[in-house]
Amino acid sequence: MDDLPPPLVLEILSRLRDSGDVARCRISSKTLNTLASEIRSVDLQCSYLRYAKSRSPLTRSSITPFKSIFHKLISQLRIVERVSIGVGKPLGLVAYDDVEDEEDDLFLSDVNFVKAWLPNVCGDLASVSISDFWVQSCWRRSDVLSVFSAHCLKLHELEIKNAWLSVDGLTPLKTLTSLTLEFIRLDDENLEKVSECFPCLRILKLIGVGGLKEPKIDLMHLETCHWSLSNAPISISIIAPNLISLNLKCVKPNMLMIEAPFLSKFYLTFEGTCNFKVKEFSHLEHLYIESTNLRNVLVSLPLFKSVKNLIVDSPRWEVPVGVSKSIFELLLRAFPNVNALTLNSGAWSEFEACPVVEGSTQIKGLKEIRLYLSVDDVEATLSAIFTLLDHCSDLSTMSMFIHRDVVSNVTSTVISQCTARCPRLRWKWGMWKQKMMDSWMSDPM
Repeated sequence: MDDLPPPLVLEILSRLRDSGDVARCRISSKTLNTLASEIRSVDLQCSYLRYAKSRSPLTRSSITPFKSIFHKLISQLRIVERVSIGVGKPLGLVAYDDVEDEEDDLFLSDVNFVKAWLPNVCGDLASVSISDFWVQSCWRRSDVLSVFSAHCLKLHELEIKNAWLSVDGLTPLKTLTSLTLEFIRLDDENLEKVSECFPCLRILKLIGVGGLKEPKIDLMHLETCHWSLSNAPISISIIAPNLISLNLKCVKPNMLMIEAPFLSKFYLTFEGTCNFKVKEFSHLEHLYIESTNLRNVLVSLPLFKSVKNLIVDSPRWEVPVGVSKSIFELLLRAFPNVNALTLNSGAWSEFEACPVVEGSTQIKGLKEIRLYLSVDDVEATLSAIFTLLDHCSDLSTMSMFIHRDVVSNVTSTVISQCTARCPRLRWKWGMWKQKMMDSWMSDPM
C-alpha cells in the first residue's frame, strides 16, 4: 500500500462506505493515517450488535459511545462535504414497545449533538443524511431543520429519517435541491414552511410523514416527487409547474388537486375514491394507477388523452354487481390513446369476472397488452383473453405472466390455446410470484 501513488490511495479510502473501516486503516499505516485526513465524507452507521453490547451489563463499559466516535472521526478531517450518520436497518426495526430506553446516545437529530459538530464543517457541507433511532427520537422534538438552514449555505441534499421535526426558526435555504423526510412526525401540518423555506427543491421525498391535515406542495422548480402519506388528510394539493415524475400514495383524501402541466410519469395509489381536480396533463405518457376501489375511480377520472403506457391494479376487488361495462371499457374511456396496457393480477381478476366488451367495436391503437394471471378457473381465464383478442385489431404483442403456483398442465393449456387462437401475435410468456413495481418510477418504460 505504501508503494501506491498517494492520489490512488486516497481514492481507495474515499470509496470505503464505512468510516469505521477508514479508522481501522489509519491505525494500520502511517501513510493511510496521513492521507485519511483528506477524505471529504463521514459515513457511520450503528449496528444492532453494537447497540446490544452498549446495553449489556457485561460489555457496556467497554463500548465507546456512538456519538463520541462520530465526533472523533469528523474532527480528523480538514474538509467535509458529505455526512451520513444513522442506525442500521435491523436496529431501525426495534419497536418502542419492545424496549425501555431513556438514553439519548442514538438520538442523532438532537440539536445539541448537531451543533457540536456542524459549525466546524458547514462551510463545505453539501449533503447530510441522518437516520435516527425511533425509540429515542419519537418522543423528543427536534429543531434540527432550523439549525441546518442557519449554518449550511452550500447544502444541496438533506435526508432525515425516523424523527419528530419542528419547523420553528426555519429560514430559507435556497441551495437545497433535494429533501427526503422518511417516517417523520412533522410539525408543519400544511407543508407551508417546507415550501416557503426550500423554494429551489428539484427532488422531494416525503415517505410516511405524519401530522398533515391539508398539505400543499407549492414548488416552482420541483421535477421529481415521491409522496407517501401515512394518515388521511382532508385534501392534497400539488402545484409544481416543472414536475416531471410523481409517485403519490394516499389514503381516502376528500380532494386531490394537481397542477403539473409537464407531468410525464405518474404513479398513483390510494384507498377508496376521491374528488379529482386536475388541469389537463398534456405531457403525461406513463401512468400507474392502483386503488382498492378501482371501478369507481375509473368512472370519476377525467379524460387522459396523452397516456400511452398504462398499468392498473386493484389489491382488493369484489365481483361487480349490476354493472354494464367491464374494467377494460372503463380504462379505454379514460385513456383513449393508450398503446401499451398492463393489467396486474387484481385488475385482471376484476375484468375476468365481467369481461363484457360492448358490441363488436374494434379497439384501435392498442399495440401491446401485458397480463398477470392467477388462473383460478382456466375456462374463465381463456374466455376473458379471447374477448380481448377479438376486440383489439391492432394488437401486435401479448405478454402473459402466470402465477408460479399454477400447475404445469393448466399453464400448458393456456399457452397452447392462446397461441392457436391468434398465431399472428408475438406471444411472450413468464411466471410471477409477486408484483415487482417498486422500480417502475426509476426505470424507462
